[in-house]
Amino acid sequence: MQIIKTAVTLAGLILAAAAQAAPPSYTADPATSKLEFVGVQAGAEFKGTFHKFTSAVEFAPDDLTASRLDVQIDMKSVDTLDKDRDKTIHGSDVFDVPHFPTAHYVTKSITKTASGYSAVGSLTLRGVTKDVPIDFQFVATTSGAKLEGAGKIKRLDFGVGQGDWKSTEWIADPVKVSFSLALKPRT
Repeated sequence: MQIIKTAVTLAGLILAAAAQAAPPSYTADPATSKLEFVGVQAGAEFKGTFHKFTSAVEFAPDDLTASRLDVQIDMKSVDTLDKDRDKTIHGSDVFDVPHFPTAHYVTKSITKTASGYSAVGSLTLRGVTKDVPIDFQFVATTSGAKLEGAGKIKRLDFGVGQGDWKSTEWIADPVKVSFSLALKPRT
């Protein structure tokens, strides 16, 4: 009987420790968060914004192995402030939004760096999944936290650019991605 009580007590302590060790959980405030990219068309930079995305962030600076960033992007919400370009981007040669309405990024690992944090995550875009590194800063605030960072992708690695848009003569392959998330505690 004593062995059973000891085992139950030990199991309870392990569960309590695991519950305490879970990193704080956040979600991005859509009104004050941004997800943007910068591409190069005909030698000139252009900026695009995704107006709709959701994020689930579990982050503890002292427990990076349990920390995680998970972002779902509504590809229909892309806006480059150019209606013709947006129509092309939605089409089958670029994002192919009817067939691939969302993109998804989820971290696999996070490490501390001299200037903040670095992560490697899986990005699924246009049905292709590849690892993409990002660098970011995380700052706790009185109302939650702020998470800001950036990364780079090569659009052609994800099939973003078919037909006439596959050439890098007019549209450069590298694309800079940046994000600024105002995080509030998830309830």
